[in-house]
Amino acid sequence: MRTGELDVKQIGANVAAASTPFRRLLDEIHRVIVGQDELLHRMLVALLSRGHVLIEGVPGLAKTMAVSCLARGINSKFQRIQFTPDLLPADLMGTLIYRAADGAFVAQKGPIFANIILADEINRAPAKVQSALLEAMQERQVTIGKESFPLTEPFHVLATQNPIEQEGTYPLPEAQVDRFMMKLKVSYPSKTQERQILDRMAVTTPDLAIDPVMSPAEIASARQVVDEIYIDDKIKDYIVDLTFATRDPAAYKLPIADWIQYGASPRATLALTLCAKATAFLAGRGYVTPQDVKTIAMDVLRHRVIVTYEAEAEEKTSEDVVRAVLDNVAVP
Repeated sequence: MRTGELDVKQIGANVAAASTPFRRLLDEIHRVIVGQDELLHRMLVALLSRGHVLIEGVPGLAKTMAVSCLARGINSKFQRIQFTPDLLPADLMGTLIYRAADGAFVAQKGPIFANIILADEINRAPAKVQSALLEAMQERQVTIGKESFPLTEPFHVLATQNPIEQEGTYPLPEAQVDRFMMKLKVSYPSKTQERQILDRMAVTTPDLAIDPVMSPAEIASARQVVDEIYIDDKIKDYIVDLTFATRDPAAYKLPIADWIQYGASPRATLALTLCAKATAFLAGRGYVTPQDVKTIAMDVLRHRVIVTYEAEAEEKTSEDVVRAVLDNVAVP
């Protein structure tokens, strides 16, 4: 059943109403954070899409502060977890403790029981801890002893990793990285933005106050509106073409087959669709355009394409593969 023009207009009206709190949230966050528009936009996209984000960037780019401001702006519980080589799964999830009064073991919940989780330097923790976190992300529940506890919505994990210091790290396996909806790369601010940071933050007690302007209930309502956003069959085919072009580039007349060891999984197709809808929502539209897909494609695909040794020898990265796909696959 095709959505009629009247339905699209109604969806647009719903989007206009439901997206207003998100614009207020961005304005509130920008009272503290200078620039980083792409990072903030993608965090909201992931929040609307019920996904998690892997953030890569050098220290000092306000990653932690941005996540903290997001949590305070939506009146939710924020938990920063510093991942270290000696961290244990129980330190993250919780454990059973003995209660002497009645001789019973009771669950002591860990820091994972929050709405917004910043997993700082996730690649510094061993595989058991990484797997415990990623299982919680996927299943949205934690098992302590014999009892399972659901995680409260919204449950949103933003994990960071430092790209310049790899000694003593445990790189995330590709199968685990694939569970992140997006991988973002945070860059340095512009010269103008850095001057604004200086004017705003170069005091002993900078003003970091953020007023809560959104409730978790509004996020749940907004997600329902995102699900209603219209996406044309041609754009659905375009999304599938982008994913398939990373697996079989020759079918799309792309001479990059020697660069690709593994292409993007079906999870990428779903993530592209949801993120494109969320991008349209934040733009105040009730329908998805091809540009919505292209805007978000690099962040959804860059960590899902595994390049060959030949590509590495030629200094080609997964981002080069995604660019070639975006530049050559026909846009509807």
